[in-house]
Parts: sequence; structure tokens; C-alpha cells
Amino acid sequence: MSKSTADTRFMKFLVVAAAAMLIAGCANEGGSGYGDPGARALPAGESCKSIRAELNRMDARGIPSKVEAVNAGRSVSSKDRELANRYNSLLNSYLGARCHV
Repeated sequence: MSKSTADTRFMKFLVVAAAAMLIAGCANEGGSGYGDPGARALPAGESCKSIRAELNRMDARGIPSKVEAVNAGRSVSSKDRELANRYNSLLNSYLGARCHV
């Protein structure tokens, strides 16, 4: 085998090795890339199912429109503001615990 053939094979080996290392570096076991802290624990006594059921009840009562009103800065009653805050809190718990996955 000539020196140029050996050099070519060695270069091919380096390219393949570099690509393998790059791919291995990109592979992320556990899904915790980009500083993702993972799923949060649900509040005591809550489950994904119970939170989803309450969100469904609130959806049926039209609470999301109240949330939109609060977020838009429109004038709403204190009761509607409390309902919007409760809805947002439940939604944050539901999504934070990754119940939707």
C-alpha cells in the first residue's frame, strides 16, 4: 500500500470518527437538553386527571375568555380575576408536570 493510499484511508477514518463523536455528542439521553429541569411535581393531593377535570369544568364555564380579558388588561371583577388566576395556576401545574405528554 502506498503512502498516499494510507493517508487517504487515515483521513477517511478521521472523518468517520469525528462524525461519530458529533452524533454521540448530539444524542441526549433523558431529554434534559438545554437546561430542561424535567417535569415538576404536582401539588399535594392533585393528579393529572383531577387537574384536567377541573380545567374542563372551567372551560365549559367560559373561564378562558376571562383569562384573555385579564391578560388584555381589560377591567374585570375581582371574582373573574380570581377565576383567571386559578385557571392559570392549574394550567401551569398541568403543563409543568407534563400531564399533556
